Amino acid sequence: MHFPFSIHIGSTTILWHTITETLGIFVGFRYFLYLRKRSVDTIDSNNRIWIVIGAIFGSLIGSRLIGGLEDITALQNAFNKPLYFYQNKTVVGGFVGGLFGVELMKKLIKEAQPSGDLFTYPMILALIIGRIGCFSMGIYEETYGVPTTLAWAMNLGDGVLRHPVCLYEITFLITLWVSIAQIDKHFTLANGAKYKLFMMGYLLFRLLLDFIKPHYTFSIGLSTIQLTCLAGLVWYARYILKPKNLLITATIKAI
Repeated sequence: MHFPFSIHIGSTTILWHTITETLGIFVGFRYFLYLRKRSVDTIDSNNRIWIVIGAIFGSLIGSRLIGGLEDITALQNAFNKPLYFYQNKTVVGGFVGGLFGVELMKKLIKEAQPSGDLFTYPMILALIIGRIGCFSMGIYEETYGVPTTLAWAMNLGDGVLRHPVCLYEITFLITLWVSIAQIDKHFTLANGAKYKLFMMGYLLFRLLLDFIKPHYTFSIGLSTIQLTCLAGLVWYARYILKPKNLLITATIKAI
């Protein structure tokens, strides 16, 4: 395989990553609209729109903020720091920023109901499509793994056998999607539980995955991404420590 993957239309070269990034957002949003149409949304339509706005702006800010803080040395050396933050983004920052954007917006509009369930599967789908694009970039985007001698190691464009971390993440996301669907099938979940399960699972996965990715590491042995994951997991600690009381009711559906 030759990285990065691209298609050629006449004299124009288009990276697969550009296509999949846009496609992921489009397909994910269309899937969200499809699920909302088929379900009974207990949140008022106007409030739902404001929540989506909060999620979008929170994600944009969080993605750029955490992305810009990923490499402190590069940030310090950047001539135009606002531009540096704009040019760097990360999914974890987007998710955590979106979470706080939604919570802030819900306080402003006085909406008390959990709002994340409808976003869960569309977000997973969009992320899977996006990670296909990240894999297509090989080592030309910072979503590759450290060198390894494992049998499934891959040459991602520099002649070095590395962990294909994007493929790990795609596999994990599919597994997480199926797992949440099965839990929802066999248990009666509290409102908002599917989204909480997704966030807890993904943040824990990324915390561990970043140990096999090259990145700027602080003296405590963790990266900015990992510290962000820990912050998110602390936010969800009350559900992690008491899952039966806060996530799943006592009623178990027939298997």
